[in-house]
Amino acid sequence: MIEQRRVHSMTLREQALAELRTLLIAGELKPGLIYSATAIATQFGVSHGPVREAMLTLVNEGIMEPVRKQGFRVVALSDADRENIADLRTMLEVPSMARLAGSPRVRARADDFAAIVEKFFVAAEAGDLIAFFAADHEFHLGLLRLLDNPRLTDIVGTLRDQTRQYGIYELAVRGELVATAQEHRDILDALLAGDAPAVEALMHDHLRYLRWSGWSSPDLGAAPLVR
Repeated sequence: MIEQRRVHSMTLREQALAELRTLLIAGELKPGLIYSATAIATQFGVSHGPVREAMLTLVNEGIMEPVRKQGFRVVALSDADRENIADLRTMLEVPSMARLAGSPRVRARADDFAAIVEKFFVAAEAGDLIAFFAADHEFHLGLLRLLDNPRLTDIVGTLRDQTRQYGIYELAVRGELVATAQEHRDILDALLAGDAPAVEALMHDHLRYLRWSGWSSPDLGAAPLVR
């Protein structure tokens, strides 16, 4: 069961979307299961509208799909889907990160990114998957934003969202969160050293989990939140 959460004001749609993303990372919204926007809205303590709008945003991102008269299903990716996403992320992220090697913009924010790297280690040691993903999002998309190409950042962000409910669980199951935290430190060091070939090699290795065949989140057979 999902503990009751209350969505506070700001933009209710954005707050609901953030909560839904958290539930996806935590494995409380499970691939293949159908969820009612009305029931989730009740648990969030808000009206149906903002939650439905947030779920439609996830539909546009390819993370959920509408099911007529029932609600929204979390999309379960096929092997082909995962391979396609892996190819796209490799084509987009590897050369883009390499372009940042030695960038004055990266060096100007070296302390900021070093602090994000420390968040990885704290989250890994605590086994906090949500905090780990938040650091991953902040690190990679923060770096890509330095290229001043918002379309690139948006596309990569969407691709990352489509795979996150699988990959981070697999890293945790394999006991590789600390090792993955170190990979981020190595990537940052290579960027600051201006070593583009090293950045490319590290990024290729860093994205290896996208091609693991056993992607799954734990307890997929557990009872859904709402049907």
